[in-house]
Amino acid sequence: MDADPDETQYALRAGAGDQHAFSWLVKRHQGAVHRYLARMTGLPETARELAQDTFVRAFRAMPSWRPEARFRTWLFRIAHNLALDHLRRAKRVVFEPLDDGLETPDPAPGPEQQLEAQQRIRQLETALAALPAAHREILLLREIEGMSYEDIAQTLELNPGTVRSRLARARAALLAVLRHH
Repeated sequence: MDADPDETQYALRAGAGDQHAFSWLVKRHQGAVHRYLARMTGLPETARELAQDTFVRAFRAMPSWRPEARFRTWLFRIAHNLALDHLRRAKRVVFEPLDDGLETPDPAPGPEQQLEAQQRIRQLETALAALPAAHREILLLREIEGMSYEDIAQTLELNPGTVRSRLARARAALLAVLRHH
C-alpha cells in the first residue's frame, strides 16, 4: 500500500513546524492509535495516556521523520514501543475486548443472531486473550488495523517474510485456541 500523498504533505509540513498540519495528522490517526493501545494494554485510561505520549513523541521527532517511511507505520512504531515499555513495567499482558470495533453482518439482526454474534465475539476475545502478546499484536495490526505486511514489518522492525510467518503462526495459534474452546 503506497503512502497517502496528502498525509505525506501534512507530515512534511508538520516536520517544518506547522502545528495545523500536525493537528490534522493527530485527528486522522488518534482513533486507530488509541484502539491499538487499548487492546494491547487492556486499560482504556492507560491507552489514552500512551496515545497522548505517542503524539507528543511524534511531534518532537517530526523533524527527523523522512517521507521514505510511511507516517502511519512510523507513528505505530512509536505506539508499539510505548505499549511494550508499559507492559514490561507492569509485568502484565491483558486484552481489551473487540466489540467496539466489530459489527454484526446484518444491519437489523434478530435476538437470536445478536446472541450468536455476541457469543462469537466473546469466544474470539477469550482466544485472543490466551495468545502471547506477540501473536496478539501481529493479529491486531493486520486484522483489526488493516496494515499491510510491509507496514507491519516497518512497525515491528521485522522483514516482511518474518511478518508472514509470524502471522501464520499467530493465526494457527488462534485457531487452536478456538478449537479447544
